[in-house]
Amino acid sequence: MQYLDANVAPLLRGTYKEEVGRDLFSAAAELTKTVGWMAYDCEEHGLAQRYLIQALRMAQTAGDDGLCAEILAAMGHQATYIGRSAEAVDLARAAQSAAHRSGHPALAAECHLIEAHGHAGLSDPRATSRSLRAGVKAFEADAPDPPEWLAYFDHAYLAAKVAHCFLALGNDSQTAAYAAQSLKMNTDYVRGKTFNLLMLATARATDEPEEAVRVGGMALDLVEGLQSQRALSYLRRLRHRLRPHEGLPTVEEFTTRAEELTPR
Repeated sequence: MQYLDANVAPLLRGTYKEEVGRDLFSAAAELTKTVGWMAYDCEEHGLAQRYLIQALRMAQTAGDDGLCAEILAAMGHQATYIGRSAEAVDLARAAQSAAHRSGHPALAAECHLIEAHGHAGLSDPRATSRSLRAGVKAFEADAPDPPEWLAYFDHAYLAAKVAHCFLALGNDSQTAAYAAQSLKMNTDYVRGKTFNLLMLATARATDEPEEAVRVGGMALDLVEGLQSQRALSYLRRLRHRLRPHEGLPTVEEFTTRAEELTPR
């Protein structure tokens, strides 16, 4: 934030040739979007929305449809997380329009998946299924020369998005199946792996508490090395699902360890 205010903002008030100006505003938009994501991960949601909106305006000024789509998708992602599912659907649809203009099918796929998650949050399985099918279809389309910032979107990332939808719909078996697939991911994405492990453990908690705490223990090893309020929120959700099984020694041991990170 300090770098944006002290170094980037003065540059944006300069005078440039059109091409240079577009590149500058795209770079500034991507950096501002990153600050928005960081604030979201810290659960500073008002601050996150402020920076994501600023990033969107910069991307629009640059005429960068792909980046506009990604920022709108991030805003939809956050809206789902904070319980504004109808808003997430609207943001995802706006993101889809920008993604189609950009010509990147994988980006359009991500926007369809954000819409699916919004529908799941509204407890609408039919609309969720329609959006999921649209997302998978777009993902499978050949993307001509995709940008570097879409490299994270692979089959594991797709599986994680689908798993989140089934978790929101309360379908533990499908959540577990897709969450397991999501773990075949790039090991560099430690935060994402933590989220996916916690999602898998949560899906197992009701019927397979022993397996849930085994997977949850792997997630705890990663949570302890992160500064992520969102990870702690997912951990609290897992603890809540495990509560009926607190009499089991393994669950009690896991709960004791988790309480050090997430006090009641």
